[in-house]
Amino acid sequence: MKKMHNVLATIKRESAKELNLFFLALSFFTRIPVPKSMHYSPSKLNQANRYFSLVGLLLAVLQGGIFIIFIQILPLSIALLLALAAGLILTGAFHEDGLADMADGIGGGLTTEQRLSIMKDSRVGTYGVVTLTSIMALKYLLLFELAQQEAANPLSFVITLSLGFALSRALAASLIFNTPYVSELSGSKSKPLASAQSRQELLILFLVALLPALFFSFYQVMTILLLLALFRVLLRTWLIEKIGGFTGDCLGATQQISEVIIYIVLLASYTITLY
Repeated sequence: MKKMHNVLATIKRESAKELNLFFLALSFFTRIPVPKSMHYSPSKLNQANRYFSLVGLLLAVLQGGIFIIFIQILPLSIALLLALAAGLILTGAFHEDGLADMADGIGGGLTTEQRLSIMKDSRVGTYGVVTLTSIMALKYLLLFELAQQEAANPLSFVITLSLGFALSRALAASLIFNTPYVSELSGSKSKPLASAQSRQELLILFLVALLPALFFSFYQVMTILLLLALFRVLLRTWLIEKIGGFTGDCLGATQQISEVIIYIVLLASYTITLY
């Protein structure tokens, strides 16, 4: 009996620990309220990277649910735009801000120091505006076309969002595993996260991210994974060349671009099937 009690106590303790890590990830990447009893420390936040893709799944369900509600009373184009706006509110445009900052820094700086300094600047420059506008417009058009393909079953669109949200966050977080963290500037978004990522955390990250892949064909999933792997190799090489590694802004940018790649592959696969 005592042994069973100890086992149950261990399970309860470990469950509370993992739930705390999930809430840390949720509070870091979204504006969604979390329990006030949540415990924070830089090391715990670093361990919370295992749940980044799970946060993506939650956001996809929320944003997809909003889309399903609006599509009942509004045209698809408006319902989608409102759903995307709701997503920006839920996340505080966290990743989009990273994309704009990275574009400004690497596009406008001539040295590593200049690039990192520009990334830290809260003001948005020409490179950031052009890049962010382009990727937001592309994402809207891709999702609009995908939503039309799946108009008969709105839940299929939620699954598409789930794959895009979760897998793109997993890929972005995977840069922590084997890429140097380079910015020592105050205000960096990734500083608490950047010290390390274990193989176990990386495995959990991708296992969760690939759950929505069960609803897609083998060829769709393999094409997405191959293109994302190639993108990761090229991006990592480019970042090391430009700034010596990654910053939090680079993780946000990686998430945004990866998400678009996923939607491009899915839409191309549907188009090819039609022909």
